[in-house]
Amino acid sequence: MPEADQKVNSDMIPQVDAARDALNEHTLRTVHWHFHDDTGSPFWLEKKRELNFDPLTDIKSFDDLKKFPLFEDEWLRGGPIQRWVPQGHAGKPVYVFETGGTTGVPKSRMVIEDHWKDYELFSSTLPETYFPTGSNWLMLGPSGPRRLRLAVEHLAQHRGGICFCIDLDPRWVVKLIKKGWMEHLEEYKKHCIDQAVTILTAGHDVKCMFATPKLLEALCEALEEKGTSISEVGITGIFSGGTEFTPQWTRFCVEELFGGAPQESGIYMTPTYGNTLMGLACSKPIRAEDGYKISYYAPQPRAATEVVQFDDYDQVVGYGETGRVKLYTLTDEFFVPGFMERDEGEREAPFDLYPWDGVSGVRPFHQLASATTVGVY
Repeated sequence: MPEADQKVNSDMIPQVDAARDALNEHTLRTVHWHFHDDTGSPFWLEKKRELNFDPLTDIKSFDDLKKFPLFEDEWLRGGPIQRWVPQGHAGKPVYVFETGGTTGVPKSRMVIEDHWKDYELFSSTLPETYFPTGSNWLMLGPSGPRRLRLAVEHLAQHRGGICFCIDLDPRWVVKLIKKGWMEHLEEYKKHCIDQAVTILTAGHDVKCMFATPKLLEALCEALEEKGTSISEVGITGIFSGGTEFTPQWTRFCVEELFGGAPQESGIYMTPTYGNTLMGLACSKPIRAEDGYKISYYAPQPRAATEVVQFDDYDQVVGYGETGRVKLYTLTDEFFVPGFMERDEGEREAPFDLYPWDGVSGVRPFHQLASATTVGVY
């Protein structure tokens, strides 16, 4: 089907309508939680006084969230972090997860259990054949104040396994790139890969892993240099993420690094698209016959994405058309009524597994691309 001719399959309409109803209902509950005096956070209760409408009476559906001003990431820079904690969760242990921070004050998000819930939902999408329950995991990604490390660890524990982690400071990587110290960058990447190889060859029976595309490729090359492979060290299931996940790279990874499709190589890889605000969007299963196309679907109703026009962020583009990614986070811990991501892509139609819109071809937003530094990710 040509991209421009995409549309919702008529057989899908009842599922799509049901998913939309669930999203509308969830939106209403979330807004009432965050703007009620007894349960809302100090930030949103204060922001409520600045609005020219009453969220408790004027928000009746998901589309009504467009009444809110766009969420500004500057709101997340600096504290006090307590202003984001909903009063309905007062007294519970709070995590702080950061993003960015290479220059200036990093963006911080408070979390209580969202990272657990998001990854438990994601867990149900992993095929048991390649991600067997009880398996140990390797977390080959950023450490420090980032959500991903604890989330992957919880995923492993939720599935009955133990997670092994490496030390990786992405802020140092970005500094190396900006200074042009490429020799140091390569050494740091090698340092990270050496840690992973040590874990995988130490008899810990690791079968599943998270890795960024660049690190996954470097790991496969390092294992090959040692006369082994990712398959021979026991890995069967990989989930990965990042805007560098392109159809071209996926084809190279599956055909060259793994040795073929899962049925041949015994290795299954699922791309994901996520961040500290949203959680984790799953990919439609990637197939060679589809040209390794990667389409992501947000974990509705806890989060939703739209692909909107570049000159009007309230207008969704047509199916198959290109626009900027707009994010909504709708949990009882965190509320984001429309945040413009630093990514663009094409709007994808719902399908049986995820009966709501998706996004494919995710890449840095063209107006910001030159300012985006991609390191080990």
